[in-house]
Parts: sequence; structure tokens; C-alpha cells
Amino acid sequence: MGTHGGKEPKERLDSVKRTRDFIYRLHPADRARLLGELRDFEAAAAQQDEQVPTPLTAPQIRYILIHNGLPFVGFGFLDNAIMIAAGTQIELSIGVTLGISTMAAAALGNLVSDLAGLGLAGYVEALVSRLGMQGPDLTPAQVDMWQTRLSAHLAKAIGVCIGCLLGMFPLFFLHDDKDEDVNAATK
Repeated sequence: MGTHGGKEPKERLDSVKRTRDFIYRLHPADRARLLGELRDFEAAAAQQDEQVPTPLTAPQIRYILIHNGLPFVGFGFLDNAIMIAAGTQIELSIGVTLGISTMAAAALGNLVSDLAGLGLAGYVEALVSRLGMQGPDLTPAQVDMWQTRLSAHLAKAIGVCIGCLLGMFPLFFLHDDKDEDVNAATK
């Protein structure tokens, strides 16, 4: 759910093959670290199974929101900014030459933005981790609570919304010839 300290979102390991593929992709040092963390996690979970899980505190929920939302502000910002810039350039170049519609240019701009996002995701996560944001200090039972999962998903949605709104900044630098034509006609 993004509440762990890793850089990649949790992926379901719902088959032996997927689990094996995941393990084989890890660096040997990471595999050793993973094994140690799994042992610690299972030991802590076994001890807590007998206890009532401690409810999340307001500061923990806030930290979950910030920790999960911040990277998605960056993702949303880059996605929208690149899409607008690329879509505009596509419309002004290829669109004029081939006569494609504005929506087709926007779709191609989205394609460019998605491809750029694949390459930039690691940089966004590295930047956020340089801010010193570590995963929230939660018990295994707290990690599995519905409040934790809901907070993480809500934070991602809010982060993307904020990022996409901020990523609209290229629109300030675009001028529309139609607006100039209308203003000239009214004078």
C-alpha cells in the first residue's frame, strides 16, 4: 500500500512464478536484507496476533498521508506538464503537417508523457527520499489496518490531483491565436 519503506509499490505475489521473478530481480544484498526483514516482521506479527492492534494516532495518519502523497504530487506535475508541452508541440508541427485534430495531438502528447513518466519515476522517488521521508513506523498489525490502506490511497489521489493542477503551468506560456483574432476583430 505504499506504507512500507521500499521504493516500489507493493505487488501481489500471487503465484510461485511471480514470487520467484521478484526475488531474482533483487540484488543479492537486497535479498539478504529482505530475508532479515521478513523474519523480523513475522516475529513481530506473531507476537501481536495475541494482542489487540494499537489504533493509529492522528500524527501517524498525517505521516502516512504525506509519505504517500508527496511522490504523487511530483508524478502528477510531470505528467501534466509534459503532456501539455508535448501535445502543443505535436499539434503545431505534426498536427499542421498531417492535419490531425487537437484531440489526436493531445493523445499523442499523453503518450509522450506516459513514456517520460516511465523514465522519470525513479528520479521522482529519489528526490522524495532525499527529503528524508522514511516509511511510517507502524506495527505489522497497523500496516494491515483498513485506515492505513484508505489513508495511503486517499493520499495518492490527492497528491496526483495537486500535481496535475500544478503541472498545468505551461498553459500560462501558451497564447491562442484565436484570442488575438477575436481581440483584433472587436477593436
